[in-house]
Parts: sequence; C-alpha cells; structure tokens
Amino acid sequence: MAQKIAILGAGSWGTALAILAARNGCQTLLWGHNADHVTVLAQDNQNQRYLPGIAFPENLAVTSQLAEIAAFSDILLVCVPSHAFKATLIQLKPYLSDNVNIAWATKGFNPDGGSLLHEVVADIFSAQTPAAIISGPSFASEVAADLPTAITIASSQPDFAKQLADILHGARFRTYTSSDVIGVEVGGAVKNVLAIAAGIADGLRLGANTRSALITRGLTEIIRLGLQLGGKQDTFMGLAGLGDLILTCTDNQSRNRRLGLALGQGKGIVAATQEIGQEIEGVSAAKETFLLAKKYGIEMPITEQTYKVLYEGLDPLTAVENLLARELKPEC
Repeated sequence: MAQKIAILGAGSWGTALAILAARNGCQTLLWGHNADHVTVLAQDNQNQRYLPGIAFPENLAVTSQLAEIAAFSDILLVCVPSHAFKATLIQLKPYLSDNVNIAWATKGFNPDGGSLLHEVVADIFSAQTPAAIISGPSFASEVAADLPTAITIASSQPDFAKQLADILHGARFRTYTSSDVIGVEVGGAVKNVLAIAAGIADGLRLGANTRSALITRGLTEIIRLGLQLGGKQDTFMGLAGLGDLILTCTDNQSRNRRLGLALGQGKGIVAATQEIGQEIEGVSAAKETFLLAKKYGIEMPITEQTYKVLYEGLDPLTAVENLLARELKPEC
C-alpha cells in the first residue's frame, strides 16, 4: 500500500515537495488556505502561479479543507510561511489524532517571541510528538524540474527522520538525516538575513570580494547564534548551514537576495517587496535574529546592519561603511 503524506502550503516550496512525494509513489494531498487558488490548481493540474509548466502527477490531489488533510494522513509536512506557522497548527489541531507526525520545511523564527519552530510544535502538541525539519540548499523550481538536489532532515526521533527520508529520497533528490533540529532551524532562518545583505552589496556593485567576505563572516554569525541556542558546530558546515547560505546569497532565484539587490539599487522596501510578489522570510527573520543577538549578547554585525536598513531606514551604503569601519580584531 502506498505511503500517504499531507502537505500544507500551496506556494512554490509546498507544491514542489508535493510533486516530489507524488513522483516517488506516495499518495499526496496538498492543502492551500485560499479556496479560489486551490480550485484553479485543480482545474489547471499545475501551480501556474508559482511553478508554471510542471504538471501534477495523477496521485497528487489538492484541497482547501483542513479536516480533509487531517483525515488523509498521519504525516503532515507544513510549508507555510513562518508568520503563519503557529496559526496553521492551531487551526489544524482539533482535527488531528494523537498519532500525528509533524514535519516542516518552513525556514524562520516564530515572530511571536522569536522561538524556534520545534518549540511551537511542542507547545501546541507535546514534546513527545514526532517532529522533524526539512532544510538545505533547494530552490523549489529546480526540485519541481527534477534537477539534482540534496537536503537535510533533522529530528530527535530517528525513525521519523528515516521515514521522511524514504518518502522524499529519489534518483535526483538525496536526503541526509540529522539529530540537530536546532542547528538546522537556525541555519535555515539566518541565511535569509545574510542573503539580503549579500544582495545589497551586489546591488551597490561592490564586487565578488565583498560578497565572499559577507558569506564567510555571515557563516560566523550563524554559528555564534546557533551554538548559543544549542546547535552543533558540524551542522553549520553542512547542507543546512553553509550549503543553504551559499545558495541563497549567490543565486537570483532567492527572493531574499533579490530584495537586497533592489535595496542596493535604490528601490524602497515596499516597492521591492511588491515587485517580488512572494513571501520574503528574511525580512521578519532579520528582526527576530537581531533581537535574539541582543538578548544573548552575541555580536552579529551583518545582521545588525541589515536590520537597520530594513527597519530603521538606514542607507544601504552607510550600512556597508559601518561594517568596514569596525574595530580591527582577530578573525576568530
């Protein structure tokens, strides 16, 4: 009997993962919160808005009903934006059995207090609920186009991580497992902030040297915060850390990088966001990361300057000059 998986979030990433699971032989149900959008998905047999030209496999169905999602499978993969993560789980909970297994491919912090998403799951359900995060260097369009990709699945329950790995792993989609949920979460959230910074630098035409320095010193910031919160050093040098950071900072498929590019080119944040037209997780992550750094007394200068550009109206070139003017110190 084919494995069943329910995926919440009919944006580009949720749709890509639904297509992947269906291609791998799973009976797959994709949920979207907008009933009109879901109707269009069913009519078009594809997500024309986010992944045009990629047809849905026959074993991929769509719905806008949470009750249908809950009844379909005990394995839920949440792919909604971080700001909607908590609310979606709260709405879903009344329909769920006690045997639910929750995974998420959402990258970011809970904007209500800056907690990590596994803490949100534990608060709404329990600390014993099988939970896992899927992260790593992966653009939705390339996964949907069946281009080679490798990701990390982290869970404190090895059996659940293995189960998800088996569901998603394929000839062109390689899955690695990890027990470091915190490290994978921090890497996935903070890299979006740094991608905005890298985009700003490139928008200002500051060159490849600057971009390389931002990525390298940005990784240091991820490690500082990640270790403080309980992550493991090795995680930040892997797919969910350095791998995702490089991808997001260097390719214009990244919405966060494109936002930074626009800001560096003199566009306002409202106009740039509207032009991109999709969720830009790095904007909220910049605020939450900045507040966490202040809370724990962690030095994260790139994050700080990016926050000031986004929330205090600091001129992007001034932000770069502020970084360069910092006191000289050993690299480590």
